[in-house]
Amino acid sequence: MCGIAGIISSNARNYQDEIKKMTDSMLHRGPDSSHFEFYENAALGHRRLSIIDLSENGKQPMFSNTKNECIVLNGEIYGYLDIKKKHSEYPYHGGSDTEVILAMYQRKQENLIHDLPGMFAFAIWDDQKKQLFCARDRFGEKPFYYAVGSNNEFIFASEIKAILASGLIQPKVNNEALSHYLQYGYVSTYQSIYSNIFTLPPAHQLIWKDGKAVVSRYYSIPAKDRSINLSDAKEEFFYLLKNAVKKQLIADVEVGSFLSGGLDSSSIVALVNEFLPKQTTISFGYDHKDSELKYAKEIAEKYNTNHREVHEKKGDLAESLLKVSPFLDEPFADTSYLPHYEICRSAKKNLTVVLSGDVGDELFGGYDFYNVENKLRNHFSYNNIVAKFGLRLYQNIKETTFITKQNLKYSSILDFHQNFVRNAFDKEERNILGSTADYHQTYSFTPNPDSLNDIMKMDLEHYVPGNMMVKSDRMAMANSLEVRTPFLDLDFAEFCIQLPEQLKLDNQNDKIILRETMSSCWTETIRNRRKQGFGLSLKNWFAEDNLINLSNELLKDPNQKVFNYIDFKAAQKFLNKDHKHWNLLQLALWAHNNQSVI
Repeated sequence: MCGIAGIISSNARNYQDEIKKMTDSMLHRGPDSSHFEFYENAALGHRRLSIIDLSENGKQPMFSNTKNECIVLNGEIYGYLDIKKKHSEYPYHGGSDTEVILAMYQRKQENLIHDLPGMFAFAIWDDQKKQLFCARDRFGEKPFYYAVGSNNEFIFASEIKAILASGLIQPKVNNEALSHYLQYGYVSTYQSIYSNIFTLPPAHQLIWKDGKAVVSRYYSIPAKDRSINLSDAKEEFFYLLKNAVKKQLIADVEVGSFLSGGLDSSSIVALVNEFLPKQTTISFGYDHKDSELKYAKEIAEKYNTNHREVHEKKGDLAESLLKVSPFLDEPFADTSYLPHYEICRSAKKNLTVVLSGDVGDELFGGYDFYNVENKLRNHFSYNNIVAKFGLRLYQNIKETTFITKQNLKYSSILDFHQNFVRNAFDKEERNILGSTADYHQTYSFTPNPDSLNDIMKMDLEHYVPGNMMVKSDRMAMANSLEVRTPFLDLDFAEFCIQLPEQLKLDNQNDKIILRETMSSCWTETIRNRRKQGFGLSLKNWFAEDNLINLSNELLKDPNQKVFNYIDFKAAQKFLNKDHKHWNLLQLALWAHNNQSVI
C-alpha cells in the first residue's frame, strides 16, 4: 500500500519541487521511503509502505527492463505469482507484484486490465507512445484523483491533498457533490468535492495522450442472476472464499484480522485459521452493555488467536475530530470513522496488513433495510393503484403501519432505497439550505426498480466505493496500515452478486448463504446474533460539552467558511443533536480544515 503521484508535462524535470510536495503530503501512506523518476515529459513520485519484496528491488517508481515504461502502483495484485508464471518470458528484476504489471503491459498493452485481479490504482508512463495509462480496481478499494493545470499539466495522485500540494490547481467547490453529500453523507465516487479535481471511478481506465484524457469503463458487474441450488451454492461459496483468503494472506510481513464478533469477520478469522494457526486479531469496543467485545472474544478463544482489544477512551471528541478529519480531504459523515481510526492505530503497533470483513452485507443481503424493502415489495399495496387509493383514505381515519406509509410515499423499493435509506437531507431540505444542484450517479447496469438484488448491486457501485472504501482506505492509511477485503475478491464477489435473492434473504432470515455455509465455524452465540453497528449513538456524543463547543464554534458563527456554501439561518433549524446536525458539523469541519484553499 502506498501513495502515488505524477505530473505529465513538457519539461517535466522542472516540476521536481511540485512532485516532492505532492509525495510529502502523503507521508502517512508510505513512511518507509520516497522516490522519484523523470522523463522529458513525465515526473512520477511514490511513497512506499513495504509489504511484498521489502528490498530495493520492490521500490517505485519502477522501470521496465527496457526503461521505456515506468509504473507507480498503490495496492496489491492478489495471485500475482500465478500471473508471473504466465509471463515467464519477462526478465524480472525482483519479486514484487508491481513488476508483474509491467510484464503484462509489454505483452498486452492496455488490455492487461481485463486480466488484472486485486485492489489497485496505478499509472504507467510509456515513453515511446508519450502516453500515460491509468486504471482503478473494479470495486473502488484504492483511490485515484486527477486534475489539469493551467499549463495543461496532467496531475494525478492517491489523495486530493497531494494535488492541492502541487500548487498547480486552485480548487472550486462542486455544488453537485455538495448536494450529494448533504443527502447521503459522502461524496459520490464519480466526483470529488471540487469541480476541477476529478476522480477516476472504479472499474475505469484513463489514457492521457496529446494533451487529452479519455476515460472509459473496462468492467461491469454481472447483470443476470445464476440458477443454482443451495447445496451447490454452499460448496462453491466455501471454495471461493477460502481461496480468496489464501491469496490475500500473501505478504512479507505479518497479516492480522479485524474481528468484530459479527458473522462476516468471524467467517474470515475462521478461514484464516486454516492457513495461520496462530493469527493476530484486533477488536474495538465501547465500554457499555451493547459492546461487541464479548462476541469477538468468543471467536478469538475458539481459534486460539493472539487477540487484542481496543477500548473506547473517554477523550476529547472534538480534539479527535480535528485530528482525524483532515485525512479525509472531503466532507464525510459516517459516524464510524473515528472508531475505525482507533482500531487501525492500535493494529499498526504490531501489524502492517489486516484483513477486514467489509462488504458482506451488500453481497449477502445483511442490512435491516433490505429486509424492510422485501416487506415493502411483498405488501398487498405494492404496485397496486387501487389498494393505494383505499389506504390513502383509510389513513385519514386510522394510523397505518410504517410499511404502509412508505409504500404510499415511494413508487418502488428502488425509490425508497435512493430517497429514504441512509438519507440525511431530502430535496426540499437541501433547497432550504441553498443547495439546489442535483446529482444522480450512473451505474454499469439498468436497475430493475423491484429487484432487491439490483439494489444490492447499486450499493456495491455507490455506497461501497463512496463511503465504505473511503473510510477503510483513509483511516488505515492515516496509520500506515494496509487493509484487505477478501469478500471483494473478484471471483467470490461475482459469484455472490449472481446468487438468486432467495439464497440471500427471505421473510425470516438474512445472509442465508453465509449462515448455511459458515455457521459451523461460529459459536452458538454468534449464530444467533443480529447485525450491530460499529459506533456509539450520536445522542451520547452530543451530550459531551467539547463536541457542542466545537459545533457552536463552526455552526453558530455566520462568518465561518461553510456558510459560503449553505444558508446560515436555514442551518440553525437543523442543529438538533441528530444525524442532520452531525452531517452539517462534518461539512463545517471540512470547510474549516480547507479554508486556506476554498
